[in-house]
Amino acid sequence: MLTNLIDGRAIAEQLHAETIHRIASLKSRGVQPGLAFVRVGEDPASKVYVGMKEKTCRRLGFHSETQALPAATTAPELLALLAKLNADPGIHGILVQAPLPAHLNAAAIYSAVLPQKDVDGFHPVNVGKLMLGDPTGFAPCTPAGIQQLLIRSGINTDGADVVILGRGDIVGKPMAAMLCQKSPHANATVTLCHSRTRVLAAHCRRADILIAAMGSAEFVKADMVKPGAVVIDVGVNRVPDPTAKDGTRLVGDVDFTLVQPVAGRITPNPGGVGPMTIAMLMQNTVRAAEMAVAA
Repeated sequence: MLTNLIDGRAIAEQLHAETIHRIASLKSRGVQPGLAFVRVGEDPASKVYVGMKEKTCRRLGFHSETQALPAATTAPELLALLAKLNADPGIHGILVQAPLPAHLNAAAIYSAVLPQKDVDGFHPVNVGKLMLGDPTGFAPCTPAGIQQLLIRSGINTDGADVVILGRGDIVGKPMAAMLCQKSPHANATVTLCHSRTRVLAAHCRRADILIAAMGSAEFVKADMVKPGAVVIDVGVNRVPDPTAKDGTRLVGDVDFTLVQPVAGRITPNPGGVGPMTIAMLMQNTVRAAEMAVAA
């Protein structure tokens, strides 16, 4: 039994229990939180991810609907659908599943979702609020889930040396912004590393908390981790595996077998960050419904 695991599934269940209670309170006032998924094209992973989110919605008591559009959908067609969902009072949250087809401008599409329905936290208004430490915005679900993993595992970030691998808009940048805020469960000294970072391994070795979100299969090895460090693995990578049914398997950005004995705490992959991302999407949506009722 691995005693240093951070169990994302168990912590996600704690969050789901809280969400169910909040949904019951809303329903007592005649409001059922509604979440709309918009998927463009037939990307297999996107179909799986949306299906998982739909299943969680049904389990917790949300109203949910999925708009599946062909890959050839034009920007005006997609924007018209988003305008319709923006105007629907029964829809409190809108999620446009990434990735979008290459001919669509992702930034323009995400900006078309009303900030108060942007439960993915991608609208410029919510990005700005995140940078300013304004809690009235919505934080992106994966970084928010990671922060909850740290909080609910009793991991203190105050003054901690945090190294984040990957400067993406979905995880790396917002994660850095969240953890360096002058606020509880933050106050960390954050280093954001990327493909141009020099002596990358040296940065990793001084981290009290190492967050790997670079999309490189099993990149982080044991000699890159300070003994006793907290290691959070965000990566989702498919690698060949002749023993698997489809010839591949999913691995993270951390070589778990080698790093787990060195780390003080570590997330498994799967079963670490992934369940938390969905849990925070549900939390954001129920908060959007609460805000709509209070408006």
